[in-house]
Amino acid sequence: MTSGRNNNDLLFDDGLVSSTEACDFCDLRYHCARYVDYLRANKGLGSATLRAYSADVLQCLEWCNRNGFCDLRAVSTSVLRQWMYWLNKNHARSSLARKVVAVRGFFAWATHVGLISANPAQILATPKIANELPTVLDEAQAQKLLDCADNCAYEFADDCAQDSTEQSSKQKKPRAQKSPATNRQENTPLKSQVKSQVKSPLKSPQEHAIALRNAAILELLYATGMRVGELTSINVQDVDFENHTVKVTGKGNKQRVVPFGVPAANACKEWLEHGRNVLLEKHAESSTSSQALFLGARAKRIDQRIVRSIVHAAAAAANVPDVAPHALRHSAATHMLNGGADLREVQELLGHSSLNTTQRYTHVSIQALKQRYSQAFPRA
Repeated sequence: MTSGRNNNDLLFDDGLVSSTEACDFCDLRYHCARYVDYLRANKGLGSATLRAYSADVLQCLEWCNRNGFCDLRAVSTSVLRQWMYWLNKNHARSSLARKVVAVRGFFAWATHVGLISANPAQILATPKIANELPTVLDEAQAQKLLDCADNCAYEFADDCAQDSTEQSSKQKKPRAQKSPATNRQENTPLKSQVKSQVKSPLKSPQEHAIALRNAAILELLYATGMRVGELTSINVQDVDFENHTVKVTGKGNKQRVVPFGVPAANACKEWLEHGRNVLLEKHAESSTSSQALFLGARAKRIDQRIVRSIVHAAAAAANVPDVAPHALRHSAATHMLNGGADLREVQELLGHSSLNTTQRYTHVSIQALKQRYSQAFPRA
């Protein structure tokens, strides 16, 4: 039954629900759970997408329940538009668009299984989202970011070599091993800048292990353009160092094989050989993620939030624009297109189901196109 309250009450009622309403909401939760089970079985959506859709539908149904619409049959298009108006005050348009898609799918399913006779969300319009260009680093900034992380990891080895020399003056000072950054570019003009920004030498083997891990994470994110969720789900056996490829599980549990270059391979090998075992040995009793490629400080599979903090901290240390892991994905795609990669190849590398998603990077690389145009066209 519909409520007799006016529209203002409907839009701004955030009060406590009664016991009867709470009971009705339990039924709505049950219907939402059935819908998520349907999506899981028939649409092949990933776990993160299912969680997001479930939360979006539950938020809508809870709002309806609090405003007197405890029965799905009482929810009309007008009610759903009022819900959208309520959301619009404190949600980005992209979030609102996702919620509308989720709710529209839920009511379509409810109509299909006979819970309601007509779909009130069928004509619900999805808010238009501004086509904003992704934030990217230029190639020099990406080089600087990775060099800073690599050199930070190898400062510990240099410090150990100096300590060893001080203990025995008769021994010859061992030659410090070169970092992947050095192998990448021996005489870069950024090298002096990077070294001046590296923090003081690390103090413990665990800190050294974490520095090696952070460098490997940054190198692999940029080299492959993978999502942060894909990075955290990689196991050791997914990496093929002989062929320089890694098996990635993306959205909807779709798997793809992505190549990576020598700097990323070197950084990952250093982490596996000199860093990962340090964390496993220190937390042998509590470790339950022996197969995970990247571990947290307590030797468990690394969390996505930790990876994001690593990227932000590395950007600050290298004095480049603040970026998130997804910006490294954008940067990798843009730099590949600037280097002449085919759009279909970039689509395959990034795991995009639609070429339209990949095509947005062509707008970012327009400056490189203008530069090549000026060089090639006689009347540019």
